[in-house]
Amino acid sequence: MKNQVIEYSEKQVQIMEAAEQFFAENGFDGTSVRDIAEKAGVNLAMISYYFGSKEKLMESLFRYRGESIKLQLESMIENKELTSLQKVYALIDGYIERIMKQQCFYKIMSRVQMVELHGITTQLIYELKRTNQELVKKLILEGQRNGEFKKHIDVPLMMATLVGTASHLVTTQHYYRKLNNLESLSDEEFTKHIKKKLSNHLKSLFKAILTYE
Repeated sequence: MKNQVIEYSEKQVQIMEAAEQFFAENGFDGTSVRDIAEKAGVNLAMISYYFGSKEKLMESLFRYRGESIKLQLESMIENKELTSLQKVYALIDGYIERIMKQQCFYKIMSRVQMVELHGITTQLIYELKRTNQELVKKLILEGQRNGEFKKHIDVPLMMATLVGTASHLVTTQHYYRKLNNLESLSDEEFTKHIKKKLSNHLKSLFKAILTYE
């Protein structure tokens, strides 16, 4: 999440994605490098060669996911064809899409934030949040300059609303499904349903917070 973009090979990504699943399911301490190697279809020496250690592998995973999020945000914010409000809507849909597709990563991130106060991974999460917040502040400032958005928007609280609401619903979706009598839906139908409901809810909320309408 520094300025330098790290390029990862296909094999490195394969290893990181295998590690991601184990870290999410078993925790960092409950995952062995041998488990990761077997799932990724590589030998132990290759993981050592690419990453050096399990700790460095975890760091690389956060850098890899963080850089991807940053690039998506930057691309969306620089899009001249969208209004500021449309960019906020794209921000919402982009986050929902990521958290639905990368549930393992967000599960790891949530766990680290609850149990770790220090360490390199905690610092990487801080950098990710800081970078994202700065980019979103840039978007909100743009909307304020062109008269679309109100003044005095609390961006950190706005981001907490987006992340907290989406994360909670996605990680507890089995309860939502049961409580709302949606168990007859297929997994694909339920995913489509929950994405649409979440998107509409957050867009209505953010429109009320940001605009004069």
